[in-house]
Amino acid sequence: MTDLPADIAAIARIDAVPTILEVVCRTTGMGFAAVARVTEDRWVACGVRDEIAFGLEPGGELQIETTICNEIRDSRQAVIIDNVAADPTFCQHHTPARYGFQSYISMPIVLADGSFFGTLCAIDPTPHKLNTPATIGMFKLFAELIAFHLDAHRRISASEVSLASERHTAELREQFIAVLGHDLRNPLASIEAGARLAIRTGVNDKARSILELMQKSAWRMSALINDVLDLARGRMGGGLIVERTATEELTPALRQVVEELRSAHPERSIEADLQVSGRVRCDIGRIGQLLSNLLGNALMHGDAATPVRVRAETLPGTFVLEVSNAGPPIPPEVASELFKPFVRASAKPDHAGLGLGLYISSEIAKAHAGTLDVSSVDGVTSFVFKMPI
Repeated sequence: MTDLPADIAAIARIDAVPTILEVVCRTTGMGFAAVARVTEDRWVACGVRDEIAFGLEPGGELQIETTICNEIRDSRQAVIIDNVAADPTFCQHHTPARYGFQSYISMPIVLADGSFFGTLCAIDPTPHKLNTPATIGMFKLFAELIAFHLDAHRRISASEVSLASERHTAELREQFIAVLGHDLRNPLASIEAGARLAIRTGVNDKARSILELMQKSAWRMSALINDVLDLARGRMGGGLIVERTATEELTPALRQVVEELRSAHPERSIEADLQVSGRVRCDIGRIGQLLSNLLGNALMHGDAATPVRVRAETLPGTFVLEVSNAGPPIPPEVASELFKPFVRASAKPDHAGLGLGLYISSEIAKAHAGTLDVSSVDGVTSFVFKMPI
């Protein structure tokens, strides 16, 4: 599909076109020069300089079959006529006879993608010497300059469309976050609170198991929502925001995370060696979230017959947190992608989740000016977080 009004407007936006047409007329002596948009069925003037009262203005049309430009569109070759009456090819051609010109020159305008836009052409009722290297070179240069400007205009237009699309996407993303942050979390909190209250009022074993299942489902959905919110915040704001304060309460916070996961996985063994001393400047909640993600990941993917080990210690100027588990090694090609969103170490059907835990953990590490690395050798996979105290 061809948008002719847009093409006319594109030529009108090229400040150099009027100057080009003036130079063409002055250097060749021709009385009419134009930039034409030429398609399979239309010839439309986009830019015009008319000193012979030819009668065309921008937007004016000629019947495509009556023009030589129709032939140029097929051949992609320039046509140059010094004197129609003396030219063996065009002396009997219908176009000069119809429009009454004796000299003619037309250069194809071809865009960077190879598509044919139209022509830069000039006519005059008297003969003129046009078939010279200087004149041909000038027309070729001007045609290439016009094509360059048209390509630039198209790139700018495409960028504007893309920017508008990105803005629309950003608005939708903000609305999505608002829905997650309010319209879903509040009902989930109500469901969880209702299930907890019902359990406390005393119910039979069957009802209790159903209510506990509802409660766990609400917790899991809330965790998934939090992960998606963290992903969105990280992507929109260039990283997670943390509030770092110097605290001596990091060990109790880490121990609480370990106990929560022990309670959630009573069949698994978790060995914790927490040797944190002194004040550590960090966001306790985020560090707890990081440990919860790493420990949950280890329980999910590790060998169920061996303990998952947690080690935390303060070294001179550095805090170190390590979570390790036995199990199949992570292939190097997978390990290199683990900290990207929606990537999992394995794809077992019973491993629920969005694959955001390790990505969020890496963002928490970055927000603390730290690092999070993985190694998987000799049947042991370890995630090690280090940050300056």
